Amino acid sequence: MSNILEIKGLNQLYGESHTLWDVDLSIEQGSCLCLMGRNGVGKTTLLKTLMGLLPMKSGQLIFDGHDISKKSAETRPRVGIGYVPQGREIFGQLTVEENLKVGLTARADKSKKIPDRIFELFPVLAQMMNRRGGDLSGGQQQQLAIGRALALDPKLLILDEPNEGIQPNIVDEIGSIIRRLNKEEDLTVLLVEQKLPFARKVADQFRIMDKGVITAGSAIADLSDELIQKYLTV
Repeated sequence: MSNILEIKGLNQLYGESHTLWDVDLSIEQGSCLCLMGRNGVGKTTLLKTLMGLLPMKSGQLIFDGHDISKKSAETRPRVGIGYVPQGREIFGQLTVEENLKVGLTARADKSKKIPDRIFELFPVLAQMMNRRGGDLSGGQQQQLAIGRALALDPKLLILDEPNEGIQPNIVDEIGSIIRRLNKEEDLTVLLVEQKLPFARKVADQFRIMDKGVITAGSAIADLSDELIQKYLTV
């Protein structure tokens, strides 16, 4: 299988603080990779740098065969990267419909129609089209955030802690939907997740970050108690 994303020698600095150190990460087309690590090790920083929201000091980002290292943050969704940030960041004053239409603005085919499959995946959104995003529950807002990312018809879906502050039944639902998108529709997924049972359920690969460096990685079945103890337990 070919790699849809290759991160090569990525360095990132916050002021004087060196946050990411020569990060190399490749993701195979059609895989679901879980990026793991304790809080503050650089996972969200890596995703924000990948999306152009933070500047790179050095390195290279190759997505779908094209170098996007110098592309602006606005253009990265247009090349096919859907991003659901930590905390969801939906537009609370906009309706569900308006939030979903924001995702349409980045579509390569310029379609103005919200894809039916979003409502197949998240029926609750169809019932709440005229509700304001800020009036939804945390779980419903997360479904809306994922739906908005899917509206641009991405080749890669990036999810940063999608289960944070969400009730368990919605967590199960989101896990099933990620698996369905990945396995049935061949959508490549990059997931940051702290919950081990969820990661084992949905991912087929893992990478562990520690202090801004990728320290370990393999098939999810190889995630050993030793690695968990060393890098993941608090």
